[in-house]
Amino acid sequence: MHLVHRAICGFVLSIAAVAAAAQNPAPSAETMKKANARPTETAQTKSDPFDGASIEKMSGQCVSLQTEQGAIVIEMFPGKAPETVRSFLNLAAAGALDSTTFSRTVPGFVIQGGNLSTSEKWSAELAERTKKHLPDEPSDLKHVRGIVSMARSDEPNSATTHFFILVGDGPHLDGKFAAFGRVIRAIEVADAINRAPSENEKPNVPVRITRAEVAACPK
Repeated sequence: MHLVHRAICGFVLSIAAVAAAAQNPAPSAETMKKANARPTETAQTKSDPFDGASIEKMSGQCVSLQTEQGAIVIEMFPGKAPETVRSFLNLAAAGALDSTTFSRTVPGFVIQGGNLSTSEKWSAELAERTKKHLPDEPSDLKHVRGIVSMARSDEPNSATTHFFILVGDGPHLDGKFAAFGRVIRAIEVADAINRAPSENEKPNVPVRITRAEVAACPK
């Protein structure tokens, strides 16, 4: 009786072993090779138009901000703030500024744009752009009416995509913020945006940038 019992137990264990082997086959050289293979890269990171661009290539470039109030044309100063200019040119050329708004105004002083979360096309790609911090690039360029500069927090190297256009002078900003461009056409459009009704520096009806374009500066 005990012999029969042991035989049955052995038979059951043999079946269990076979089932386990079927479910968990021993790794072969081929399966190990496949397991250690690099995952196939389905897509490469897309580069922006001005990545790696020289100061010479960026010189003479202007960004036209087509707004609901009219077009503002900004000349770039890559010799003063090369990384800031490269970032701004890429934002404009890639369409990242399209449909964003001027989300902050300080009467008689500045209008601020570049908040990508105000875009009608808000996406993971735009969110990723907001995570890129720029190096501080203060220069001898004075913050006077018409100058375009980067907004940032009190933390060093904290500028991302937010920029401001001065409609009045801001000498207290000199040597602290990265001034990188100058309005050469239609500063009156910035004035109109600045004069619009606002509360606590937030426009009641934010003016939208319908499209941003990069082109050689008009002669």
